[in-house]
Amino acid sequence: MPDQTRPRGRRGLARHGRLRRRGPAGALVTIVASSLAVLLVSGASLAAIAVRDVTSSVSTVSLGNEAQVEDESIEAITGGANILLVGSDERADQSSATADTSIEGQRNDVTILVHLSQDHSQLTAVSIPRDTMVDLPACTGEDGTAYPAETYVQFNTSLENGGLSCTVATVEAMTGLTIPYAGKITFDGVIEMSNALGGVDVCVAEPISDRDTGLTLDAGTHSLQGGQALQFLRTRYGVGDGSDLARISSQQVFLSAMMRKIISGGTLGNVATLYKLASAALSNMQLSSTLSSPDTLVKLALALKDLQPADIVFVQYPVVDDPRNSAKVVPSTADAQLLNDALAADTPFTLGDAATGRGSEADPAAPAAPAPAPAETTAPSTATPGTGSTAEATAPATAPGAPAVLPSTITGQSAAEATCSVGNG
Repeated sequence: MPDQTRPRGRRGLARHGRLRRRGPAGALVTIVASSLAVLLVSGASLAAIAVRDVTSSVSTVSLGNEAQVEDESIEAITGGANILLVGSDERADQSSATADTSIEGQRNDVTILVHLSQDHSQLTAVSIPRDTMVDLPACTGEDGTAYPAETYVQFNTSLENGGLSCTVATVEAMTGLTIPYAGKITFDGVIEMSNALGGVDVCVAEPISDRDTGLTLDAGTHSLQGGQALQFLRTRYGVGDGSDLARISSQQVFLSAMMRKIISGGTLGNVATLYKLASAALSNMQLSSTLSSPDTLVKLALALKDLQPADIVFVQYPVVDDPRNSAKVVPSTADAQLLNDALAADTPFTLGDAATGRGSEADPAAPAAPAPAPAETTAPSTATPGTGSTAEATAPATAPGAPAVLPSTITGQSAAEATCSVGNG
């Protein structure tokens, strides 16, 4: 598979071509909002009851890797816990009441790898661009069907190649990580959660106008909920350079604001809101059998309950333009290896002076975000380049006990950073 090491900056890059849509909900929404929120808020006793209530009706699926964690508790896994969260386009052109969740051809248009460190000091959410060209490993589908390996395939087709278990296998092959937990969610969860919160305040640096989603927002701060929140999370051509990469960074603006509201805005003290959030997320999810137990979810929630916004890091998986097709991307070998190594080593890190991404920028009116607390471990400073790489990515040196600082070519932000979505106006 081709790979490049030229980093992608935010400005002056070729625009990715518009791809054929699979329906108005194609290239769906980010699902980490619902998933992270329910895990964070479920630590409260009544919300834990909500988890037990709602999980009784949640559909489950086997990943075929249950033996990897059968003797381990999710909050105590050596090296930290990895959870893959998937949002699919399976409900495109369907109403909530008539959706057929078994429809063939569904794609994972949003895929986020969540890593909870073993000491519970950091949660990392890595968004994998849907247009990334990858090699699909051989895998066994949810119905037991064997699927052969394929080369140079668009990443978001992995879900239709056997379901959630095959998407997990693909990400494991990309990252070298073991991923024993997974969940798939529909867009209804995002709508219901934004309503339960009474809206999420989002900063827009430049006006957004997107005829595809119908979203129009002036510059300024907007409280988004319901259908408008969904439009914001779905908009691609209304932000940055119109690429899926721009959408990822714009989504991180929403997610960071949402997490700040949940953690710092009094939500954790409101029992009724907690119940609504837990119900909204879980009632719209399919969970792996390893994650479906109420006890597992509550233990995970308790492991997350002390996290602050600065401890939650959103990262875009490093990619560069695909030399075969300007509308696609491929992993940026050295940077991707560095990120994979940091996650595998359970190394705490920050993004340093990294750009927030193509569809967002720092809010100039916001105070500086607090730095995360010093960690007990130090990170390896150099990543091993992959096959075909001509350069080596090196993380800046850090003081003993401080988190590693990833190179500025790896983009993202912490939930503590106030950022603005950059519209196309």
